[in-house]
Amino acid sequence: MVFAGIQKLSLLDYPGRVACTLFTMGCNFRCPWCHNAGLVLPDQLPEGALDGEEVLTFLRRRQGVLDGVAITGGEPLLHAEALEEFLPAVKALGYGVKLDTNGSFPEALRRLVERGLVDRVAMDVKNSPSRYGETIGLRGSVPAAVERSRDFLLSGAVDYEFRTTVVKGLHTEESLLEAAEWIRGAKVWYLQRFQDSGTLIDGTGLSAFSGAEMEAFREKLRAVIPAVELRGV
Repeated sequence: MVFAGIQKLSLLDYPGRVACTLFTMGCNFRCPWCHNAGLVLPDQLPEGALDGEEVLTFLRRRQGVLDGVAITGGEPLLHAEALEEFLPAVKALGYGVKLDTNGSFPEALRRLVERGLVDRVAMDVKNSPSRYGETIGLRGSVPAAVERSRDFLLSGAVDYEFRTTVVKGLHTEESLLEAAEWIRGAKVWYLQRFQDSGTLIDGTGLSAFSGAEMEAFREKLRAVIPAVELRGV
């Protein structure tokens, strides 16, 4: 298992835990607003890439300081088999594992959870079903695989959160309300304010909503999902 990089300390990426964050490379979506374009479309290993044994050495040294590992990307489940080999060693060191995913690999997600290798899942809800394809940079509506991942998380099989990066030019109050209905019953839904990292896949016509606008969205959406929270506001 090769990781594109590591953030050695995070108090945000794994709620309730002091964690490090590991970044995987590659993604099967092409969300124009993605702030990690270098990970989505890598043409070579970045500086700072490290293999699984280097990560495990780091984690052994941080026992007692860290108690969580967040794995993000890119799309980590593109590397599901490698993760299945790597994560047992992480769990053996006593770390909780949080996995970020776009939901397009439900069978791999289920397998990792059922093996006890993942303790929390953060799944992106990109937009309303009618605007999903546009928001992920691909044609069509919600992929059936994403719907299966949504259903798996809603079943309560693992601790989870849904999250949506809200982007002016792609999201509206109407599309967010439609998305809320699509995940009705969700334990928690985080609305993340879009930030232009300067390395977007295609930021044409995209910008951030104001803090006041994000607050207004939250209040509207709480009529469907009571636990709607904001990030980055």
